[in-house]
Amino acid sequence: MAEPGIAATPDQLLRQLEWTVIRRLDGLLQGDYRTLWRGAGLDLADLRAYQHGDDVRHIDWNVTARLLEPHVRQFTEDRELTAWFLLDLSGSIDFGSDLRTKLSVSEGFVTVLARLLTRHGNRVGALLYSHRVDGMLPARASRNHVLELIARMRARPAPPPAPRKRRRGAPPPRQTVLADLLQSAETLIRRRSMVFVVSDFISTPGWQQPLGRLARRHEVLAVRLYDPLELKLPDVGLVTLEDAESGEQLFVDTNDPAFRQRFEALTARHEAELRAALGQAQVDTLELATHDDLLESLLRFVALRRQRARQRSGAHMPAHLRGAATPIARESTP
Repeated sequence: MAEPGIAATPDQLLRQLEWTVIRRLDGLLQGDYRTLWRGAGLDLADLRAYQHGDDVRHIDWNVTARLLEPHVRQFTEDRELTAWFLLDLSGSIDFGSDLRTKLSVSEGFVTVLARLLTRHGNRVGALLYSHRVDGMLPARASRNHVLELIARMRARPAPPPAPRKRRRGAPPPRQTVLADLLQSAETLIRRRSMVFVVSDFISTPGWQQPLGRLARRHEVLAVRLYDPLELKLPDVGLVTLEDAESGEQLFVDTNDPAFRQRFEALTARHEAELRAALGQAQVDTLELATHDDLLESLLRFVALRRQRARQRSGAHMPAHLRGAATPIARESTP
């Protein structure tokens, strides 16, 4: 069977994933579907402290009066959910140390989630970013819409050629500015939605604040793509490393233990800073490596969502909130 995202057409890729991943996930989600995705439905799911940007119509005034702090109600989706994919398609996601690239992993994840959602009548849309925000796919619900989304991911515009050498005093080549994608989503997505930010998060600084603002208005999942070779260099002697976005090259000796140590220290620091930034933005994170099995990764994510849903239920609600509202009493199959 062809590796997803390498040579298959959009229809072949979707058929392959429908058979190998989507059918299995769809069966496992039966009965838990509504608790995994939050929306603007009628069944109360949780109460939480009010945050700037929340819809004031969802304030629970009884709980607010009792606790002397504004609290808002969160609901499960009873009919239709709108999901948006914010897709980083910049040059760095073309990297892959084996057969699969970060782009093919992104393509597989987006295909599976988009089809799972549209099979139940939910709508999905997308914002696409390569070297700028260069595409928007309106939210719709159909199999053909998922095929169009895959085709749009593959038809991203080519970035402008980067010079091998930069003249003295010339501005640095343009890097990924993930903040531009997130700020565009803030403006575009009005209704509370499920938002998937699919990126390797290799970007200029400044994306943490717009991601946090987005998470206050929507349910946000950060899908972080990475390749193991980005975290640890093997001992392969003299090699030339090239920045996929700027085109800048660096000749290094990977046989030097001190160099590999410095590289690993830098990547460890970057990993710690990235996790801290995602935690500060208060978003859930799903990490997908190029060597991971997509189905197993999604099953781990589903297990986490189920656990959190149970923790948010009335059985785990703090004592001072019990009786303020009726927790979810049932789980229905769509």
